[in-house]
Amino acid sequence: MDKQAVRETVWDALDERGEARFPFPPHDRIPNFAGADAACDRLTDTPEWEAASTLKCNPDAPQLPVRRAALRAGKTVYVAQPRLRDPDPFLRLDPAAVDDVDDATTVSGISTHGTPTSPAAVPEIDLVVSGSVAVATGGARVGKGEGYSDLEWAVLREIGAVDADTTVATTVHELSVLDGPDSVLTDAADPPEPDPHDVPIDLIATPTRVIRTETPYARPDGVDWETLDDQRIAEIPVLAERAPETGRR
Repeated sequence: MDKQAVRETVWDALDERGEARFPFPPHDRIPNFAGADAACDRLTDTPEWEAASTLKCNPDAPQLPVRRAALRAGKTVYVAQPRLRDPDPFLRLDPAAVDDVDDATTVSGISTHGTPTSPAAVPEIDLVVSGSVAVATGGARVGKGEGYSDLEWAVLREIGAVDADTTVATTVHELSVLDGPDSVLTDAADPPEPDPHDVPIDLIATPTRVIRTETPYARPDGVDWETLDDQRIAEIPVLAERAPETGRR
């Protein structure tokens, strides 16, 4: 199955089995799911979480419990602005400066409470939490298909805020684990292989377990300029100011 077929299968399964949660429908987004709080609890029980003081987390609904848990634990959280549209494309949530954690960690509240931050001002990230539509126990991740999560990693990798040893985690429903006991794939279907610019997952937290993928896949060491056309580069200021002349199309 290709990635889009996997997305549609997972979205349909969450919807039809009553496991999707607001916002509806789950399609065309990182889907919220029943048990997102429990999945967060599994993640926060890991030593990687305990050791982290600075996180980069996606802004989607199913990772709301993760953002709240981080701030309540005194961890600084960085969230990318939508589509990296701002010259300062990351928003910093500082636990010492946030008065209302519940509001500051919502999709709308992040932009109100967060401090716009340039890539150069982002410190070393201890833990990256990514939203996923689907993920395999070997670490291959399927997002919603726009590629921004991988671009965010690539930008941070180029400035040294993340590296090959940075832990990347995700929280998902068991239906999103493509080769788990509740797999929505047919017996004949294999999870799709990641593309070179895809960032593999190290830790998968579901409502019932934590999976350590021991992923064999390499992480991108920067922006793959050859996969980006001029229009997309021009739409993202942080890319436009860094783009080499070679490799653009």
